[in-house]
Amino acid sequence: MPNTSARPKHGRRTRRRRREDPARNELVSSSLESAQQCLFSQDYGTAFVHYLLVLNLAPEFKDFATESFRFTLFKWAEELDSVGRIQDLFNCYEQALELFPTDEVILNNMGEHLFRMGFRDEAAGYFHKALKRRPDYPEARENFYRVANWLVERWHFLMLNDHGRNRKYQQAIQKAVQSGCNTVLDIGTGTGILGVSLVVTETVDAGLFGEGIIESLIHAWHHLLLPPQRGENEFSEQSATGRVIPAGATVFGMALECVEIRRHHRYHITAVCQIKCFTLPHDSMEPYTTERLSRLPGGYKPLTEPFTALSIDFNNVQELEGLSSREVQQVRLPVTQEGKLDALAVWFQLHLDEESSISTGPQEDTCWEQAIYPVHNAKGFVLKPQDELIVEVSCLDAYLRLCSVAVVRDGHEIRLDKCQDLHYSENPISHANQEAELCSALACLQTDQNQTKDFCMVECSEMALLNNQDYHQSFCRALVKLISQLKLKCQNREQGAGVGSDLADPVNSTDRSDLLYVLDVSEGFSLLSLIAASQGQVKAYSSVEKNKQQEVLKRLAHSNNIPEQHLEFWLNYMDDEQGMLQRPSREELWSAIILDCIETCGLIRQKLMEKASLARCLLEEGGRIFPERIVVYGKLVESNTLLLESAVQGQEPTLGFNIAPFINQFTVPVHVFLDFSTLDCNHLSESVELFVLDLMDTNANYSNREVKVQATSAGRITAIPFWYHIYLDQEISVSTLSQNSHWKQAAIVLQQPLEVQAGDWVRLAVKIHKSTISISAYVDCVPGPMEY
Repeated sequence: MPNTSARPKHGRRTRRRRREDPARNELVSSSLESAQQCLFSQDYGTAFVHYLLVLNLAPEFKDFATESFRFTLFKWAEELDSVGRIQDLFNCYEQALELFPTDEVILNNMGEHLFRMGFRDEAAGYFHKALKRRPDYPEARENFYRVANWLVERWHFLMLNDHGRNRKYQQAIQKAVQSGCNTVLDIGTGTGILGVSLVVTETVDAGLFGEGIIESLIHAWHHLLLPPQRGENEFSEQSATGRVIPAGATVFGMALECVEIRRHHRYHITAVCQIKCFTLPHDSMEPYTTERLSRLPGGYKPLTEPFTALSIDFNNVQELEGLSSREVQQVRLPVTQEGKLDALAVWFQLHLDEESSISTGPQEDTCWEQAIYPVHNAKGFVLKPQDELIVEVSCLDAYLRLCSVAVVRDGHEIRLDKCQDLHYSENPISHANQEAELCSALACLQTDQNQTKDFCMVECSEMALLNNQDYHQSFCRALVKLISQLKLKCQNREQGAGVGSDLADPVNSTDRSDLLYVLDVSEGFSLLSLIAASQGQVKAYSSVEKNKQQEVLKRLAHSNNIPEQHLEFWLNYMDDEQGMLQRPSREELWSAIILDCIETCGLIRQKLMEKASLARCLLEEGGRIFPERIVVYGKLVESNTLLLESAVQGQEPTLGFNIAPFINQFTVPVHVFLDFSTLDCNHLSESVELFVLDLMDTNANYSNREVKVQATSAGRITAIPFWYHIYLDQEISVSTLSQNSHWKQAAIVLQQPLEVQAGDWVRLAVKIHKSTISISAYVDCVPGPMEY
């Protein structure tokens, strides 16, 4: 009979019940009560400390206190963020995650703070953890999609789907290895191997040198590659010789006219709603931007033939080292067509070896865009046949630089840098005296790119916004209507009360109750507050925060005879941006609040509906939010381009490597920055209304809607592009699909194409959660929904 008194075997010992500790219980109880009292008095820091004590001493309270603890953490984190105590903020989150390591809400909020501070890699990790914990958590999904667009830009997928490029590189590498190069270093992967015989690199951008290929190769030739033997050429097959793939490159350029480039880089509208404005250069440290010329809305007109700007041998270290000290080269280009000089476009041909090359030209179907050197210093200069354009080519600061410096016409040289504010067309336009005064005022925005300290310029998207005349004129009409309605209501109220009012000079009147208050919380540099202030009897507040941009608005107001008291800057009165939507002084309510609803990329701005809810509470009777309503439209399309830009396609490995499962983790269903007018696609339906967001009437909103769309053609539905009609009031609207719009479009890309025949009805289940649009699609004749 077994010994019943023997100790239980290891692993089966019974645990003793924890003894009650009266002192501990009393401390937990008092701390919990103190935490709740601190919450009531909005002392979030002290409340957070009490909750930490409670949950560390008594983990059994976690389920009970989770919601209160989260709320306390988030409010305390906001306070720490507003005063710049960033390390303390992250310490609090780390303490919270020790208690709740898998809490998806805390993980998501931690990621949001990291993302706002620029730590995108780390933020992606927290969003991914939150989604693994709860795959249907919409906030984490939206945040992960946004950070994925930052971390893995869409050109990565295009590059991996560019079979021609991949095949040519593979063939060049195979030839080099077969000729004796048995040690290979791929620069750009972060790998370092001493004593290599072949370097393979593609650290090139649209302007060839912008990713540091010259510096990388100089270092490789001095420290990694075997030196070339004397007398050998660049394609030697000696194994004792170092070699680079690509072996070299030739850069080409061309002058062109393009309205789309012009409106993103040069202010070309003399006046907006009677407000006189002048040239504002865009904000860019690099000498060029990038565009895919074949997709530019409105196209482009070549003004010269393509010319060779530069050639470089990557296997010649002396040539690489001497590139930055090369003399500035002047190229004289015969003008072939009449047109406004808007930009110089640049592309290149990569010479992989003596047989293979890759071109990034505008007519080639590759993953590269072209480099665009906008012309800032020749406003509207019209080139004519028989002219010669003089272009300077140099390689300073590791960038290829092209600059249009002069035009030779009828034997006379016209220096373009002397034509800053002149139209050189048939009849040059002279400026009025007050415009000359304003040119001086704008000098703070017109600076050399090497003198960026204490200067601020507008970004390309802001420049396009300033050039969107339809938007400004529509806003002006809607505002004038609202002001008229409010003035009439005010007059009727005063007449009914038997009170006289001095409406002729509201600023100098002792009774300022007749002023209308307008708040513009648009992102970036905006003229809307200036337009509001110009209407008279309006006191406008702008949310522009950069000092130099505030100075420009002030001087624009002065030049347009707008009283100084009619324009103020709201953020100057705020301790932090969290309190931006507040009442003005003396408890006056806003007559109008202008919200920036749509991001330039084509997405609804985050927390738009929350801002609209707060704004509604701050409006006077009859006041209005601009815009008051947003209608989302979409269309069914078949587009192989969107598939290629969204994920690595096909089941076959890429050059023998199974890359797709790893890179496609960063696939996102929403494709942004689209130009729908030039997108290569087949339209499979007419446009249809998908959703309505009402910013003035919260009761009119809904969270999901089912839409039936009839296919007009047979094909494979691969995506649903969408755009917005922005209603400033019931009658006045602007479309983000307009050719003059500064907004781009976006598209939902289906993970699996949906086959349809002409006449089929497709059901779209459209959902909007905060600012994220999601769409599920299925053919109506198929039983049960098929989500994509």
